[in-house]
Amino acid sequence: MPEALRTRTWELLLAAVLVATVVYNATQSPVYLDVDNFVNLFHLSIEKVIVAIAMTFVIVNGEIDLSVASVMAFAAAVLASLHEGGAVPFAVAIVIALAAATGAGLLQGFIVAKTGLPSLVVTLAGLIAFRGAARVLVEDRSVGDFPDWFRSLGRDEILGPLPFAVILFFVGLVVGGIVLHRSTFGRVVYVIGDNPEVARYSGIDVARVKLTLFGLSGFVAGVAGVLFAARLGSVRANIAEGFELDIITMVLLGGVSIFGGSGSLLGVALSIFVVLNIRNGLGLANVEASVQTGVIGALLILSVLAQNLVDRALALSQHLQDKRGTT
Repeated sequence: MPEALRTRTWELLLAAVLVATVVYNATQSPVYLDVDNFVNLFHLSIEKVIVAIAMTFVIVNGEIDLSVASVMAFAAAVLASLHEGGAVPFAVAIVIALAAATGAGLLQGFIVAKTGLPSLVVTLAGLIAFRGAARVLVEDRSVGDFPDWFRSLGRDEILGPLPFAVILFFVGLVVGGIVLHRSTFGRVVYVIGDNPEVARYSGIDVARVKLTLFGLSGFVAGVAGVLFAARLGSVRANIAEGFELDIITMVLLGGVSIFGGSGSLLGVALSIFVVLNIRNGLGLANVEASVQTGVIGALLILSVLAQNLVDRALALSQHLQDKRGTT
Protein backbone atom coordinates (compact mmCIF):
# COMPACT_ATOMS: atom_id res chain seq x y z
CA MET A 1 0.00 0.00 0.00
CA PRO A 2 1.60 3.33 -1.07
CA GLU A 3 0.51 5.25 2.05
CA ALA A 4 1.94 2.61 4.39
CA LEU A 5 5.13 2.55 2.33
CA ARG A 6 5.38 6.35 2.52
CA THR A 7 4.98 6.28 6.30
CA ARG A 8 7.56 3.53 6.83
CA THR A 9 10.04 5.18 4.47
CA TRP A 10 9.68 8.45 6.34
CA GLU A 11 10.18 6.75 9.70
CA LEU A 12 13.37 5.05 8.47
CA LEU A 13 14.64 8.38 7.17
CA LEU A 14 13.97 10.04 10.52
CA ALA A 15 15.71 7.19 12.35
CA ALA A 16 18.77 7.67 10.14
CA VAL A 17 18.74 11.44 10.75
CA LEU A 18 18.44 10.84 14.49
CA VAL A 19 21.41 8.46 14.54
CA ALA A 20 23.49 10.91 12.49
CA THR A 21 22.54 13.78 14.81
CA VAL A 22 23.46 11.81 17.94
CA VAL A 23 26.79 10.72 16.48
CA TYR A 24 27.65 14.25 15.36
CA ASN A 25 26.69 15.82 18.71
CA ALA A 26 28.71 13.19 20.56
CA THR A 27 31.82 14.18 18.62
CA GLN A 28 31.26 17.86 19.38
CA SER A 29 30.73 17.76 23.14
CA PRO A 30 32.19 15.42 25.79
CA VAL A 31 29.11 15.84 28.02
CA TYR A 32 26.53 15.11 25.32
CA LEU A 33 26.23 11.37 26.13
CA ASP A 34 25.91 11.96 29.88
CA VAL A 35 22.65 10.75 31.40
CA ASP A 36 22.08 14.16 32.98
CA ASN A 37 22.29 15.81 29.57
CA PHE A 38 19.71 13.47 28.06
CA VAL A 39 17.33 14.06 30.97
CA ASN A 40 17.91 17.79 30.64
CA LEU A 41 17.26 17.51 26.89
CA PHE A 42 13.70 16.38 27.67
CA HIS A 43 13.18 18.42 30.80
CA LEU A 44 13.67 21.81 29.12
CA SER A 45 11.20 21.05 26.31
CA ILE A 46 8.87 18.60 28.00
CA GLU A 47 5.79 20.82 27.79
CA LYS A 48 6.17 21.10 24.01
CA VAL A 49 6.48 17.36 23.42
CA ILE A 50 3.47 16.60 25.61
CA VAL A 51 1.33 18.95 23.52
CA ALA A 52 2.79 17.48 20.31
CA ILE A 53 1.01 14.18 21.08
CA ALA A 54 -2.41 15.88 21.08
CA MET A 55 -1.45 18.01 18.07
CA THR A 56 -0.79 14.80 16.12
CA PHE A 57 -4.44 13.77 16.51
CA VAL A 58 -5.64 17.22 15.43
CA ILE A 59 -3.49 17.38 12.28
CA VAL A 60 -4.18 13.76 11.28
CA ASN A 61 -7.84 14.80 11.45
CA GLY A 62 -7.17 17.49 8.86
CA GLU A 63 -7.18 20.45 11.26
CA ILE A 64 -4.58 22.53 13.10
CA ASP A 65 -4.43 24.28 16.48
CA LEU A 66 -2.27 27.38 16.52
CA SER A 67 -3.53 28.42 19.95
CA VAL A 68 -1.90 25.70 22.07
CA ALA A 69 0.91 27.90 23.45
CA SER A 70 -1.55 30.67 24.31
CA VAL A 71 -3.86 28.15 26.00
CA MET A 72 -0.85 26.97 28.01
CA ALA A 73 -0.27 30.54 29.18
CA PHE A 74 -4.01 31.00 29.82
CA ALA A 75 -4.21 27.91 32.04
CA ALA A 76 -1.09 28.94 33.96
CA ALA A 77 -2.47 32.47 34.38
CA VAL A 78 -5.81 31.16 35.67
CA LEU A 79 -3.92 29.03 38.20
CA ALA A 80 -1.70 31.93 39.27
CA SER A 81 -4.62 34.35 39.55
CA LEU A 82 -6.69 31.97 41.69
CA HIS A 83 -3.68 31.20 43.90
CA GLU A 84 -2.93 34.89 44.36
CA GLY A 85 -6.54 35.62 45.25
CA GLY A 86 -6.60 32.78 47.78
CA ALA A 87 -10.32 32.13 47.30
CA VAL A 88 -9.95 28.39 46.61
CA PRO A 89 -7.51 25.65 47.70
CA PHE A 90 -4.57 25.23 45.36
CA ALA A 91 -5.65 21.76 44.18
CA VAL A 92 -9.05 23.20 43.23
CA ALA A 93 -7.29 26.02 41.38
CA ILE A 94 -5.45 23.41 39.28
CA VAL A 95 -8.75 21.73 38.39
CA ILE A 96 -10.29 25.08 37.42
CA ALA A 97 -7.25 25.95 35.28
CA LEU A 98 -7.50 22.63 33.43
CA ALA A 99 -11.24 23.11 32.97
CA ALA A 100 -10.64 26.60 31.56
CA ALA A 101 -8.09 25.26 29.06
CA THR A 102 -10.45 22.44 28.05
CA GLY A 103 -13.23 24.97 27.61
CA ALA A 104 -10.98 27.05 25.38
CA GLY A 105 -10.36 24.02 23.18
CA LEU A 106 -14.05 23.07 23.11
CA LEU A 107 -15.05 26.61 22.14
CA GLN A 108 -12.69 26.59 19.17
CA GLY A 109 -13.76 23.07 18.24
CA PHE A 110 -17.42 24.08 18.34
CA ILE A 111 -16.78 27.01 16.00
CA VAL A 112 -14.81 24.83 13.58
CA ALA A 113 -17.29 21.95 13.65
CA LYS A 114 -20.54 23.93 13.55
CA THR A 115 -19.69 26.90 11.34
CA GLY A 116 -17.24 25.30 8.92
CA LEU A 117 -14.66 28.04 9.44
CA PRO A 118 -11.07 26.86 8.82
CA SER A 119 -9.31 25.85 12.01
CA LEU A 120 -6.30 27.89 10.86
CA VAL A 121 -8.38 31.07 11.16
CA VAL A 122 -10.26 30.08 14.32
CA THR A 123 -7.16 29.03 16.28
CA LEU A 124 -5.16 32.01 15.04
CA ALA A 125 -7.84 34.15 16.65
CA GLY A 126 -7.57 31.90 19.72
CA LEU A 127 -3.82 32.42 19.79
CA ILE A 128 -4.41 36.17 20.17
CA ALA A 129 -7.46 35.97 22.43
CA PHE A 130 -6.15 33.52 25.03
CA ARG A 131 -2.79 35.23 25.21
CA GLY A 132 -4.69 38.45 25.82
CA ALA A 133 -6.75 36.75 28.53
CA ALA A 134 -3.55 35.64 30.24
CA ARG A 135 -2.29 39.25 30.18
CA VAL A 136 -5.54 40.46 31.71
CA LEU A 137 -5.28 37.92 34.53
CA VAL A 138 -1.66 38.50 35.59
CA GLU A 139 -0.91 41.76 33.76
CA ASP A 140 2.85 42.38 33.56
CA ARG A 141 3.59 40.79 36.91
CA SER A 142 5.32 37.55 37.80
CA VAL A 143 3.08 35.52 40.09
CA GLY A 144 4.67 32.74 42.11
CA ASP A 145 5.03 31.57 45.71
CA PHE A 146 3.46 28.24 44.83
CA PRO A 147 3.31 25.36 47.37
CA ASP A 148 6.49 23.34 47.76
CA TRP A 149 4.80 20.11 46.60
CA PHE A 150 3.74 21.81 43.36
CA ARG A 151 7.24 23.10 42.59
CA SER A 152 8.62 19.64 43.38
CA LEU A 153 6.18 18.15 40.89
CA GLY A 154 7.78 20.20 38.13
CA ARG A 155 11.41 19.77 39.12
CA ASP A 156 12.17 16.76 41.31
CA GLU A 157 13.01 13.26 40.14
CA ILE A 158 10.18 10.74 40.52
CA LEU A 159 11.42 7.57 38.82
CA GLY A 160 15.21 7.29 38.69
CA PRO A 161 16.48 10.50 37.09
CA LEU A 162 13.10 11.25 35.46
CA PRO A 163 10.75 13.99 36.69
CA PHE A 164 6.97 13.60 36.61
CA ALA A 165 6.46 15.47 33.32
CA VAL A 166 8.89 13.22 31.41
CA ILE A 167 7.17 10.10 32.75
CA LEU A 168 3.81 11.60 31.74
CA PHE A 169 5.12 12.18 28.21
CA PHE A 170 6.18 8.56 27.70
CA VAL A 171 2.89 7.28 29.15
CA GLY A 172 0.99 9.66 26.86
CA LEU A 173 3.03 8.51 23.87
CA VAL A 174 2.16 4.85 24.50
CA VAL A 175 -1.52 5.52 25.21
CA GLY A 176 -1.78 7.90 22.25
CA GLY A 177 -0.19 5.32 19.95
CA ILE A 178 -2.66 2.66 21.03
CA VAL A 179 -5.66 4.96 20.59
CA LEU A 180 -4.54 6.38 17.23
CA HIS A 181 -3.38 3.13 15.64
CA ARG A 182 -5.28 0.36 17.43
CA SER A 183 -8.74 1.73 18.19
CA THR A 184 -11.95 2.48 16.31
CA PHE A 185 -11.69 6.13 17.32
CA GLY A 186 -8.22 6.33 15.81
CA ARG A 187 -9.45 4.88 12.52
CA VAL A 188 -12.27 7.42 12.49
CA VAL A 189 -9.75 10.24 12.99
CA TYR A 190 -7.84 9.05 9.90
CA VAL A 191 -11.00 8.62 7.80
CA ILE A 192 -12.17 12.16 8.56
CA GLY A 193 -8.73 13.57 7.86
CA ASP A 194 -8.59 11.77 4.52
CA ASN A 195 -12.10 12.74 3.36
CA PRO A 196 -14.67 14.28 5.73
CA GLU A 197 -17.48 13.96 3.21
CA VAL A 198 -16.96 10.22 2.85
CA ALA A 199 -16.89 10.01 6.64
CA ARG A 200 -20.26 11.80 6.87
CA TYR A 201 -21.83 9.52 4.27
CA SER A 202 -20.51 6.57 6.30
CA GLY A 203 -22.52 7.73 9.31
CA ILE A 204 -19.62 9.19 11.29
CA ASP A 205 -20.45 12.19 13.47
CA VAL A 206 -17.65 14.39 12.11
CA ALA A 207 -18.57 17.41 14.21
CA ARG A 208 -18.44 15.42 17.46
CA VAL A 209 -15.03 13.95 16.63
CA LYS A 210 -13.61 17.40 15.84
CA LEU A 211 -15.10 18.82 19.02
CA THR A 212 -13.52 15.98 21.00
CA LEU A 213 -10.10 16.51 19.45
CA PHE A 214 -10.06 20.26 20.07
CA GLY A 215 -11.23 19.66 23.63
CA LEU A 216 -8.39 17.16 24.04
CA SER A 217 -5.93 19.65 22.59
CA GLY A 218 -7.08 22.31 25.05
CA PHE A 219 -6.90 19.94 28.02
CA VAL A 220 -3.40 18.71 27.16
CA ALA A 221 -2.24 22.31 26.60
CA GLY A 222 -3.68 23.11 30.02
CA VAL A 223 -1.77 20.23 31.62
CA ALA A 224 1.41 21.44 29.90
CA GLY A 225 0.78 25.00 31.10
CA VAL A 226 0.32 23.88 34.70
CA LEU A 227 3.47 21.74 34.54
CA PHE A 228 5.36 24.67 33.04
CA ALA A 229 4.26 26.84 35.97
CA ALA A 230 5.45 24.14 38.36
CA ARG A 231 8.84 23.89 36.64
CA LEU A 232 9.42 27.64 36.50
CA GLY A 233 7.99 28.33 39.94
CA SER A 234 6.23 31.45 38.67
CA VAL A 235 3.87 32.60 35.92
CA ARG A 236 4.02 35.51 33.51
CA ALA A 237 1.61 36.20 30.66
CA ASN A 238 4.32 35.68 28.04
CA ILE A 239 5.25 32.11 29.03
CA ALA A 240 5.38 29.59 26.19
CA GLU A 241 5.47 32.27 23.48
CA GLY A 242 6.52 30.72 20.19
CA PHE A 243 6.07 27.15 21.41
CA GLU A 244 3.52 26.45 18.68
CA LEU A 245 6.32 26.62 16.08
CA ASP A 246 8.30 23.79 17.68
CA ILE A 247 5.17 21.73 18.36
CA ILE A 248 3.85 21.91 14.80
CA THR A 249 7.34 21.29 13.41
CA MET A 250 7.67 18.10 15.46
CA VAL A 251 4.36 16.79 14.10
CA LEU A 252 4.91 17.70 10.45
CA LEU A 253 8.53 16.58 10.48
CA GLY A 254 7.22 13.29 11.86
CA GLY A 255 5.50 12.62 8.54
CA VAL A 256 1.98 13.73 9.43
CA SER A 257 0.46 15.37 6.36
CA ILE A 258 -0.65 18.98 6.85
CA PHE A 259 -3.75 18.01 4.82
CA GLY A 260 -4.65 15.19 7.22
CA GLY A 261 -5.34 11.50 6.83
CA SER A 262 -1.79 10.18 7.10
CA GLY A 263 1.16 9.87 9.43
CA SER A 264 2.02 7.95 12.58
CA LEU A 265 2.79 8.67 16.20
CA LEU A 266 6.01 6.66 15.84
CA GLY A 267 7.17 9.13 13.20
CA VAL A 268 6.26 12.02 15.51
CA ALA A 269 8.21 10.40 18.36
CA LEU A 270 11.28 10.08 16.13
CA SER A 271 10.82 13.68 15.01
CA ILE A 272 10.64 14.82 18.64
CA PHE A 273 13.95 13.11 19.36
CA VAL A 274 15.48 14.68 16.24
CA VAL A 275 14.32 18.22 17.11
CA LEU A 276 15.35 17.93 20.77
CA ASN A 277 18.78 16.58 19.85
CA ILE A 278 19.33 19.32 17.28
CA ARG A 279 18.37 21.98 19.82
CA ASN A 280 20.54 20.31 22.46
CA GLY A 281 23.52 20.11 20.14
CA LEU A 282 23.14 23.75 19.14
CA GLY A 283 22.83 24.73 22.81
CA LEU A 284 25.98 22.83 23.76
CA ALA A 285 27.73 24.64 20.89
CA ASN A 286 26.58 27.97 22.43
CA VAL A 287 24.42 28.85 19.43
CA GLU A 288 22.01 31.68 20.25
CA ALA A 289 18.35 30.87 20.89
CA SER A 290 17.22 33.04 17.97
CA VAL A 291 19.42 31.03 15.60
CA GLN A 292 18.02 27.78 17.05
CA THR A 293 14.50 29.03 16.35
CA GLY A 294 15.54 29.83 12.78
CA VAL A 295 16.84 26.29 12.34
CA ILE A 296 13.54 24.84 13.63
CA GLY A 297 11.63 27.12 11.25
CA ALA A 298 13.74 25.87 8.36
CA LEU A 299 13.00 22.29 9.42
CA LEU A 300 9.28 23.08 9.31
CA ILE A 301 9.51 24.35 5.74
CA LEU A 302 11.71 21.46 4.63
CA SER A 303 9.40 18.88 6.20
CA VAL A 304 6.38 20.20 4.28
CA LEU A 305 8.33 20.44 1.02
CA ALA A 306 9.75 16.94 1.44
CA GLN A 307 6.31 15.49 2.10
CA ASN A 308 4.95 17.15 -1.04
CA LEU A 309 7.79 15.64 -3.08
CA VAL A 310 7.15 12.19 -1.62
CA ASP A 311 3.41 12.49 -2.27
CA ARG A 312 4.02 13.51 -5.89
CA ALA A 313 6.43 10.64 -6.41
CA LEU A 314 3.91 8.17 -4.99
CA ALA A 315 1.13 9.62 -7.14
CA LEU A 316 3.29 9.35 -10.25
CA SER A 317 4.25 5.77 -9.38
CA GLN A 318 0.59 4.84 -8.87
CA HIS A 319 -0.36 6.51 -12.15
CA LEU A 320 2.28 4.55 -14.04
CA GLN A 321 1.14 1.29 -12.43
CA ASP A 322 -2.47 1.99 -13.34
CA LYS A 323 -1.46 2.84 -16.89
CA ARG A 324 0.44 -0.44 -17.25
CA GLY A 325 -2.54 -2.33 -15.89
CA THR A 326 -4.85 -0.96 -18.58
CA THR A 327 -2.51 -1.85 -21.47
